[in-house]
Amino acid sequence: MPSFDVVSRVDLQEVDNTINNTRKAIMTRYDFRGSKTELLFDRKEKKINIHTEDKMKLDAVTEMLRAAAVKRGLDLKSLKFGDPVPSTGMSLRCEVKIKEGIEQEAAKKLVKLIKDAKLKVQASIQGDELRITGKQRDDLQQAIALLKGSGAEVPLQFVNMKE
Repeated sequence: MPSFDVVSRVDLQEVDNTINNTRKAIMTRYDFRGSKTELLFDRKEKKINIHTEDKMKLDAVTEMLRAAAVKRGLDLKSLKFGDPVPSTGMSLRCEVKIKEGIEQEAAKKLVKLIKDAKLKVQASIQGDELRITGKQRDDLQQAIALLKGSGAEVPLQFVNMKE
């Protein structure tokens, strides 16, 4: 029986490239000259820490980070920007979490969406991904089209297509 997996993955090398591009943009901007602005990427924890002097600079850095992410082909749904937190002195700190995997609640919504569409496929939750199986490849393609248009809260990729 044909099947495929629905996953939500982020290429951490592209995140690293995005951060490096943002750092270069910060160094070339006049309004950041002499300011203490840092972007730190923790691959293990999958988060980005932004540390800067004031709210205006923090907004500019987050906007540059978003623009660089779009240029590198990252989906902005995979970045969850936290609230700015006051740090030492007058500086601000912001944490950006990188979301990977489909959470249980989102997976249940996707399974319900497939069942409500009355497609001839079965969807099952397997950890942080979904497995969709059906008798015909056309049914699977309809499920992919349905999921692409669903507006899910996480970016979805369709992998491991088997006949």
